[in-house]
Amino acid sequence: MQQPEIRPATLEDAEAAAWCHLLCWREAYAALVPPELLLERTSDVARRIDRWSAPLGDGRRRWIALNPDPAAPVNERVVGFVGTGPGRDQDSPVPFELEAIYTRQAYWKTGLGGRLLDVAVGKEPAFLWVFEGNERALRFYRRHGFEPDGVGKHDPYFDLHEIRLLRR
Repeated sequence: MQQPEIRPATLEDAEAAAWCHLLCWREAYAALVPPELLLERTSDVARRIDRWSAPLGDGRRRWIALNPDPAAPVNERVVGFVGTGPGRDQDSPVPFELEAIYTRQAYWKTGLGGRLLDVAVGKEPAFLWVFEGNERALRFYRRHGFEPDGVGKHDPYFDLHEIRLLRR
Protein backbone atom coordinates (compact mmCIF):
# COMPACT_ATOMS: atom_id res chain seq x y z
CA MET A 1 0.00 0.00 0.00
CA GLN A 2 1.42 3.38 -0.99
CA GLN A 3 1.90 5.68 2.00
CA PRO A 4 -0.31 8.78 2.19
CA GLU A 5 1.31 12.21 2.06
CA ILE A 6 0.92 14.17 5.31
CA ARG A 7 0.65 17.95 5.11
CA PRO A 8 -0.94 20.85 6.98
CA ALA A 9 -4.69 21.11 6.37
CA THR A 10 -5.93 24.11 4.38
CA LEU A 11 -9.35 25.68 4.00
CA GLU A 12 -9.69 23.89 0.65
CA ASP A 13 -9.47 20.57 2.53
CA ALA A 14 -12.48 21.28 4.75
CA GLU A 15 -15.03 19.08 2.95
CA ALA A 16 -12.71 16.10 2.47
CA ALA A 17 -11.41 16.40 6.05
CA ALA A 18 -14.97 16.63 7.39
CA TRP A 19 -15.88 13.40 5.60
CA CYS A 20 -12.77 11.71 7.00
CA HIS A 21 -13.64 12.93 10.51
CA LEU A 22 -17.18 11.52 10.42
CA LEU A 23 -16.22 8.25 8.74
CA CYS A 24 -13.36 7.72 11.21
CA TRP A 25 -15.81 8.21 14.08
CA ARG A 26 -18.14 5.61 12.54
CA GLU A 27 -15.30 3.11 12.18
CA ALA A 28 -13.56 3.78 15.50
CA TYR A 29 -16.67 3.94 17.68
CA ALA A 30 -18.83 1.22 16.08
CA ALA A 31 -18.31 -1.08 19.08
CA LEU A 32 -18.62 1.71 21.69
CA VAL A 33 -21.64 3.81 20.68
CA PRO A 34 -25.16 2.49 19.99
CA PRO A 35 -25.69 2.40 16.17
CA GLU A 36 -28.59 4.90 16.13
CA LEU A 37 -26.68 7.47 18.18
CA LEU A 38 -23.51 6.97 16.15
CA LEU A 39 -25.38 7.51 12.89
CA GLU A 40 -27.10 10.61 14.28
CA ARG A 41 -23.80 12.09 15.52
CA THR A 42 -21.93 11.37 12.29
CA SER A 43 -24.46 12.43 9.65
CA ASP A 44 -24.26 16.24 9.66
CA VAL A 45 -21.54 16.76 7.06
CA ALA A 46 -22.34 20.48 6.65
CA ARG A 47 -21.80 21.13 10.36
CA ARG A 48 -18.49 19.25 10.32
CA ILE A 49 -17.37 21.19 7.20
CA ASP A 50 -18.13 24.40 9.11
CA ARG A 51 -15.99 23.16 12.01
CA TRP A 52 -13.12 22.36 9.62
CA SER A 53 -13.53 25.77 7.93
CA ALA A 54 -13.49 27.81 11.15
CA PRO A 55 -10.23 29.45 12.21
CA LEU A 56 -8.36 27.29 14.69
CA GLY A 57 -7.09 29.88 17.14
CA ASP A 58 -3.67 30.54 18.56
CA GLY A 59 -1.33 27.60 18.66
CA ARG A 60 -3.78 25.04 17.25
CA ARG A 61 -2.75 23.07 14.17
CA ARG A 62 -4.14 20.31 11.95
CA TRP A 63 -2.47 17.97 9.50
CA ILE A 64 -4.16 15.61 7.05
CA ALA A 65 -3.08 12.40 5.36
CA LEU A 66 -4.02 12.32 1.69
CA ASN A 67 -5.28 9.25 -0.11
CA PRO A 68 -2.49 8.20 -2.52
CA ASP A 69 -5.16 7.64 -5.21
CA PRO A 70 -5.53 11.00 -6.99
CA ALA A 71 -8.92 9.90 -8.38
CA ALA A 72 -10.43 9.28 -4.92
CA PRO A 73 -13.86 10.91 -4.42
CA VAL A 74 -14.12 13.75 -1.91
CA ASN A 75 -15.34 11.47 0.88
CA GLU A 76 -12.22 9.27 0.46
CA ARG A 77 -9.64 12.01 -0.33
CA VAL A 78 -8.41 12.37 3.28
CA VAL A 79 -7.58 9.12 5.09
CA GLY A 80 -6.37 10.48 8.41
CA PHE A 81 -5.81 13.62 10.43
CA VAL A 82 -4.30 14.96 13.62
CA GLY A 83 -4.98 18.13 15.59
CA THR A 84 -2.95 19.69 18.39
CA GLY A 85 -2.90 22.83 20.49
CA PRO A 86 -2.37 24.38 23.87
CA GLY A 87 -3.99 22.35 26.65
CA ARG A 88 -7.70 23.19 26.98
CA ASP A 89 -8.10 21.74 30.49
CA GLN A 90 -8.13 23.99 33.57
CA ASP A 91 -5.66 21.55 35.12
CA SER A 92 -3.61 20.73 31.99
CA PRO A 93 -0.81 18.45 33.22
CA VAL A 94 1.50 19.68 30.43
CA PRO A 95 1.00 22.67 28.09
CA PHE A 96 0.46 20.63 24.86
CA GLU A 97 -2.69 18.66 23.95
CA LEU A 98 -3.21 16.06 21.26
CA GLU A 99 -6.79 17.09 20.46
CA ALA A 100 -7.58 14.41 17.87
CA ILE A 101 -5.88 11.73 15.82
CA TYR A 102 -7.72 9.36 13.50
CA THR A 103 -7.08 7.20 10.47
CA ARG A 104 -9.59 5.42 8.29
CA GLN A 105 -9.98 1.73 9.10
CA ALA A 106 -8.26 0.70 5.85
CA TYR A 107 -5.12 2.39 7.23
CA TRP A 108 -5.17 0.87 10.72
CA LYS A 109 -1.94 -1.03 11.45
CA THR A 110 -0.09 0.57 8.50
CA GLY A 111 1.97 3.01 10.59
CA LEU A 112 -0.04 6.04 9.45
CA GLY A 113 -1.21 6.86 12.98
CA GLY A 114 2.37 6.82 14.22
CA ARG A 115 3.46 9.04 11.32
CA LEU A 116 0.68 11.54 12.12
CA LEU A 117 1.68 11.53 15.78
CA ASP A 118 5.35 12.09 14.89
CA VAL A 119 4.51 15.05 12.63
CA ALA A 120 2.20 16.72 15.13
CA VAL A 121 3.72 15.88 18.51
CA GLY A 122 7.12 14.27 18.00
CA LYS A 123 8.54 13.24 21.38
CA GLU A 124 7.12 16.28 23.23
CA PRO A 125 5.22 15.88 26.50
CA ALA A 126 1.50 15.92 25.72
CA PHE A 127 -1.89 14.82 26.99
CA LEU A 128 -5.08 13.61 25.32
CA TRP A 129 -8.54 12.27 26.06
CA VAL A 130 -9.68 8.81 24.95
CA PHE A 131 -12.89 6.87 25.48
CA GLU A 132 -12.63 4.26 28.21
CA GLY A 133 -13.04 0.90 26.52
CA ASN A 134 -11.48 2.04 23.23
CA GLU A 135 -8.87 -0.70 23.54
CA ARG A 136 -7.38 -0.25 20.06
CA ALA A 137 -6.70 3.43 20.73
CA LEU A 138 -5.41 2.73 24.24
CA ARG A 139 -2.89 0.20 22.85
CA PHE A 140 -1.74 2.77 20.25
CA TYR A 141 -1.22 5.47 22.86
CA ARG A 142 0.58 3.14 25.27
CA ARG A 143 2.99 2.16 22.48
CA HIS A 144 3.76 5.88 22.15
CA GLY A 145 4.41 6.45 25.86
CA PHE A 146 1.01 7.73 27.05
CA GLU A 147 -0.42 6.48 30.35
CA PRO A 148 -3.64 7.27 32.26
CA ASP A 149 -3.15 10.07 34.81
CA GLY A 150 -6.23 9.22 36.88
CA VAL A 151 -8.47 11.99 35.54
CA GLY A 152 -11.77 11.20 33.82
CA LYS A 153 -14.90 12.96 32.56
CA HIS A 154 -18.17 12.31 30.77
CA ASP A 155 -18.46 13.10 27.04
CA PRO A 156 -22.07 14.16 26.44
CA TYR A 157 -21.80 14.03 22.62
CA PHE A 158 -21.31 10.26 22.50
CA ASP A 159 -22.46 9.63 26.11
CA LEU A 160 -19.22 7.85 27.03
CA HIS A 161 -16.64 8.16 29.80
CA GLU A 162 -13.25 9.55 28.80
CA ILE A 163 -9.91 9.14 30.52
CA ARG A 164 -6.96 11.46 30.21
CA LEU A 165 -3.62 10.05 29.07
CA LEU A 166 -0.32 11.80 29.64
CA ARG A 167 3.18 11.52 28.25
CA ARG A 168 5.77 13.50 30.24
